[in-house]
Amino acid sequence: MTKTLEAPADAGAATRDDRRTSRATRTRRTSWTPRWVAYAQAAPMALVFFLFFVLPLVATFVVSFWNYTEYSIEPAFVATNYTDVFYGCVANLPRLCTTFATYLSTLKFVAIVWAATLAIGFTVAYFLAFHVRTLPMQITLFMICTIPFWTSNVIRMISWIPLLGRNGLVNETLVSAGLIDTPIEWLLYSDFAVALALIHLYTLFMVVPIFNSMMRIDRSLIEAAYDSGASGFQTLTNVIIPLVKPGILIGSIFVVTIVTGDYLTIGIMGGQQIASVGKVIQTQINFLQFPIAAANAIVLLAVVLLTIWGMLRLVDIRKEL
Repeated sequence: MTKTLEAPADAGAATRDDRRTSRATRTRRTSWTPRWVAYAQAAPMALVFFLFFVLPLVATFVVSFWNYTEYSIEPAFVATNYTDVFYGCVANLPRLCTTFATYLSTLKFVAIVWAATLAIGFTVAYFLAFHVRTLPMQITLFMICTIPFWTSNVIRMISWIPLLGRNGLVNETLVSAGLIDTPIEWLLYSDFAVALALIHLYTLFMVVPIFNSMMRIDRSLIEAAYDSGASGFQTLTNVIIPLVKPGILIGSIFVVTIVTGDYLTIGIMGGQQIASVGKVIQTQINFLQFPIAAANAIVLLAVVLLTIWGMLRLVDIRKEL
């Protein structure tokens, strides 16, 4: 009887000893791993990041302090490029200087496009995540959303011209239907055309992160909200939207940063008549005024980083993720 009782105890002790031995072995193996292995693994990506992001940014910052004339660029350390960027911005207040007016025009498009892409992107992502039940159908519909990205931005923008032009399909349809007497002029080469093209180009950047966040929501939370008597709107505002904040923030960062520096869409759809910060920088580069273009780029970068910092203050993305 005594031997029968002692056997399980000995077996348990042996099992605990084996676990301690295994843990000690793993600890010894980990401690034997050289510290440089982790740095070696991160080195390739760090090198790419340094060569293609940090180094060009540092070069742009250095060039922004160089001096230039109509015929030459001279390495120097002067602040005249930054003073030229903000020339008359303080002395002419409350009138807006050229720089402030340009940034105001750019931020206007940023606000319009952000609001529209957020509304459309959230609606599309909500439909795909909660109303499409099968995974193959979700993948199919999501791939349909990516079809516009199979062509270049220029082709997608040019495709609006036959629709919105003075003799385009929209105007001809409205005139033939008797809804208008003369073609609508502001459909093309206007703020409306620019905003429409930007929304068309960048809505998917809002759909993808929001859809990803919605797919990670535990469906039992939504069922619990309905079981507690919450309406669909209450469930949306109190459960879904708070849990989708990281996706909304990531999509907002994508849209805001891209639209802020966009100059190609504004140039084509605006008929080269609408000012933007990116358009100003492009014009200065075309005239080989690299130092002041670099100064404008640094100021634009500071504005973008300040905007992103403000958005990150609203949502702690590290905590939410």
